[in-house]
Amino acid sequence: MNIDEKYMRLALRLAKRGMGQTSPNPMVGAVIVKWKTIVGRGYHHRAGEPHAEILALRQAGKRACGGTLYLNLEPCNHFGRTPPCTSAILDGGIKRVVAGMKDPNPLVSGRGIRRLRRAGVRVDVGILEKECRELNAPFCKFITSGKPFVILKAAASLDGKIATRSGDARWISGAVSRNYVHRLRQTMDAVMVGIGTVMKDDPLLNVRLPGVRRAGHPLRVIVDSHLRIPLTSRLVRTAGQYPTLVATTKAASSSKMKQMTKAKLAVLVIENDAQGGVNLNALMGELASRGIVSILLEGGSTLNASAIKEGIVDRLLFFIAPMILGGKLAPGIIGGEGTLRIKDAQLVKILKARHIGPDLLIEGAIGKEE
Repeated sequence: MNIDEKYMRLALRLAKRGMGQTSPNPMVGAVIVKWKTIVGRGYHHRAGEPHAEILALRQAGKRACGGTLYLNLEPCNHFGRTPPCTSAILDGGIKRVVAGMKDPNPLVSGRGIRRLRRAGVRVDVGILEKECRELNAPFCKFITSGKPFVILKAAASLDGKIATRSGDARWISGAVSRNYVHRLRQTMDAVMVGIGTVMKDDPLLNVRLPGVRRAGHPLRVIVDSHLRIPLTSRLVRTAGQYPTLVATTKAASSSKMKQMTKAKLAVLVIENDAQGGVNLNALMGELASRGIVSILLEGGSTLNASAIKEGIVDRLLFFIAPMILGGKLAPGIIGGEGTLRIKDAQLVKILKARHIGPDLLIEGAIGKEE
């Protein structure tokens, strides 16, 4: 490992401390090194607060002059909720900047690098770029496509069943896997399910971890084209406690919409798809307009199939439990009609596979991976 990679890995570790807190901003960590000594470090805590570079510069003080700044993302060169970081970098006397990747934001995208270079600062870009892009994959998609980054999560038996033929699904995955999912929920902007899951499981979809504050819970999104969700469901009864949104269509009754609003659920009427259900691509656009950068899809086989078909899924997280359920009527991870030919199958790139307790966690990517 060369010296630049060493300090970039430290910047990445610092950036991860902001996981689940910075949205819709990216996670950024910064390290300032002078004469092989770290004189400043920082990370972006949350949107609206100082950027990582600013915190590192503050810590370094006058020692920053003549030093090298390492950060996983190109510094900004525009006024947003905070002033441009390039100005502070120049004022601090930094002589070299090592950035993991260019900022995909059109407001930045190379402008920060160009300004620094014009001012005589040496700028090197692309150190551990793959790792840097992976860390902020949701932000990269959101800022370039205007759509949220969607992770489809499912727990299944070895033979691919997500429930028994009677609908029993508690619990297929083990306690370690379930705890992992709660930690994952805490890092996401929203958790989404379909009305089928609500009717069968009556989920709560909050984060059940010690010490989680109210602001630490993701937005709960229910896809329900006809507003069949019962008023007695836990999602409705706790809507005043946890942020909750139901996506429906014009087919839903106006009286039920009023009941939802009275119960403190946000109601979002979306155009319907060819089958009369909620148009998922339109829903993604609406959620993005509300600042939702990342979504954990925890639906059943029907919603999973629609999400795959409509191309809104970016990643798969499959928890495979060491059990066999069998049965023609037991639902699988992906429902729908399926493909007729192998050549038409949705291909997945396996990124990781590891044990998590007694289960096997398989992570895959759908679509183009840089």
